[in-house]
Amino acid sequence: MVGIKRKASDDVAEVDDRPGADSRLGLPTGGPGRIQPNPGRTGRTGRPAPGVSADGYFRHLYASEPDFKHLARQDSQFAAALQDNGQLDFSDPNATMQLTRTLLGIDFGLKLDLPEDRLCPPVPNRHNYILWLKDLMDTTSYEPPSRKLCGLDVGTGASCIYPLLGTAQRQWIFVATDIDTKNLDYARKNIQINGLGDRIRLLERKPDDPLIPLDEAGIPSIDFVMMNPPFYSSEEDMVSSAVKKARPPMSACTGAPVEMVCDGGEVAHVGRLLRESLVLRGRIQWYTSMLGKLTSLDALIDQLREHDIDNYAVTEFVQGNKTRRWALGWSFGQMRPAEHVARGMKASHWRKILPSSVMAELLVLPADEPVDPVIAGIQKVMGELELMSWRWEPETAKGLGRTKENVWSRAWRRKKLQDGREGDQNEACAVLTTEPKECRLGFEVGVVAGKAETCVSLHWREGNDPLIFESLKGFLQGKLKATRDQVERASS
Repeated sequence: MVGIKRKASDDVAEVDDRPGADSRLGLPTGGPGRIQPNPGRTGRTGRPAPGVSADGYFRHLYASEPDFKHLARQDSQFAAALQDNGQLDFSDPNATMQLTRTLLGIDFGLKLDLPEDRLCPPVPNRHNYILWLKDLMDTTSYEPPSRKLCGLDVGTGASCIYPLLGTAQRQWIFVATDIDTKNLDYARKNIQINGLGDRIRLLERKPDDPLIPLDEAGIPSIDFVMMNPPFYSSEEDMVSSAVKKARPPMSACTGAPVEMVCDGGEVAHVGRLLRESLVLRGRIQWYTSMLGKLTSLDALIDQLREHDIDNYAVTEFVQGNKTRRWALGWSFGQMRPAEHVARGMKASHWRKILPSSVMAELLVLPADEPVDPVIAGIQKVMGELELMSWRWEPETAKGLGRTKENVWSRAWRRKKLQDGREGDQNEACAVLTTEPKECRLGFEVGVVAGKAETCVSLHWREGNDPLIFESLKGFLQGKLKATRDQVERASS
């Protein structure tokens, strides 16, 4: 992600040619690897700085509903917004806006300035999207989670909420786009008052412009795209939806039509993103979007499958017991998301829309049975296979392997015999080095000891062929069962 062109004069900042400047965005920084202090961070004592070490803090922020009394003690402006009964009037736009400002200030150290006629984002819901994105990106790379990523927020809105939350949690940088002048003006202000001009680049777009402005911005590639598209296909659709609600909304809607309505609604908007992704493909690792309707998720997964895209992830965001949103992501890359990330909808009736499982149980042992013989058996089996790589980590009881073929199969052994590779090991290695090195399967074998049992599992990390994963699962299940049987016979 290098060689970005100098930004136009209406962008957040000009390129800084110092060694510390981030060439991916064309934005200045305060020095190599330095995160600028945020002047708005004056909230809760002990709030961690952005980074992986802060993940635990952010993951549990809204595990329960916000305590209004606690917030009122920390923020006098929020205390003034409460009713006499200590509750918040969610039908009052000023009250919901103050809640958003208070949560951002106390929990993230962020400031926010919004006009009355633009969307006021509910913080917990938007935060859930960032949490999911972190897991999505972390589990689809062999690199450490601390790596610096670049994201694109399509339709950032007046709040610029996703880049603000993302930069508060990780050392990420963002390109943020919008088609509305008023949104852009306020987004620019929110970037500036939070001291994030070196980490967020703002781009103005036209309604007919591509959603993903890689070439226009001079950016070769981006790690992820995120967006929260308009739900409704028309203003009539929006009004009709509000009338059908059996109870008052949880929060007042202050959004303008430009933020809430687009031709064809969210299915058409995300479908547009999908069509662009078919051209850009691997220039972006993950294309993602939040969705407001479950029916939209169904329709869009059908579109993915029509284009033979099987590496995708779905999840459900639940805030309290009233608000539900969904997210969809897809990739043309080889790395597969973890099970909880890709299959984040637990109910059995959603199985038809879920991607293939990436986890398989290999062996279950009673908690009192020694696990060392099983671990030794895993390492022995892997050591005998002609894998591209295999590394066992004793500290975590996990092993990571990669292979270009199903080298455990009888067909592989027959092939070796036919090619005359069974004799001299050095000759076999020389022949193998001339073959393609593309990985067909990356996998992880893990041993987890619990109170009641010890589980050995296989995790599909890389590759697009489910058959080779299933083949390895069957092979390892047989080998580990044989190992356990041998141990039992020896001890009897």
